[in-house]
Amino acid sequence: MPVSADDVAQSVRLATDTLATATTGWDKPAGDLTWTCWETTEHIADDLLFYATQLTRSATDGWTPFRMAARREGGPEVAMFADDEAGPAGLLDMVDACGGLLTAAVRTAAPEARGHHVFGTADAEGFAAMGVVEVLVHTADVADGLGLPWHPPAHLCARVLTRLFPEVGPAGDPWQSLLWATGRATLPDRPQRTEWTWHSAPLERG
Repeated sequence: MPVSADDVAQSVRLATDTLATATTGWDKPAGDLTWTCWETTEHIADDLLFYATQLTRSATDGWTPFRMAARREGGPEVAMFADDEAGPAGLLDMVDACGGLLTAAVRTAAPEARGHHVFGTADAEGFAAMGVVEVLVHTADVADGLGLPWHPPAHLCARVLTRLFPEVGPAGDPWQSLLWATGRATLPDRPQRTEWTWHSAPLERG
């Protein structure tokens, strides 16, 4: 099945429900990243916002021209920051809101709608899949830093693997395959990836 708006909504709901159980530790590194758990979660929201606006704007070249900035040197550059005083609940509210924007953009996009991405001009399904991957793998990073369990549903992982990583496919455990595809894990027959891209251009389905 194609990756859908419902898949975006489900991934965001599962991620925010999981991360909401942590009230402390947000200043710790997110997994193997140099970003903190807080910064990485802001990055998730930022990706969702960016993908939504890439799909809804009229222009199909380049990125939506937001002003980007980082909280600190070495942190992720984003178009918006969560209010520190709102705490983790406010941060996750921002993820939920931006997830809603991408969900709506995908759900209402015309079949011919296209938007820029460095890995190839994408359609609505492509942006949905990219949003789901960003949510799933970066929630894994944050959950690791916060000491939380995180194992997303196999069907979500399998769909985005089929859409964005057709050379990998969802063989075996789709979640482990997705972690491998994004350079976060090793598989018995495959060394860990140090470089990777995805297929964001529209996928021809038979």
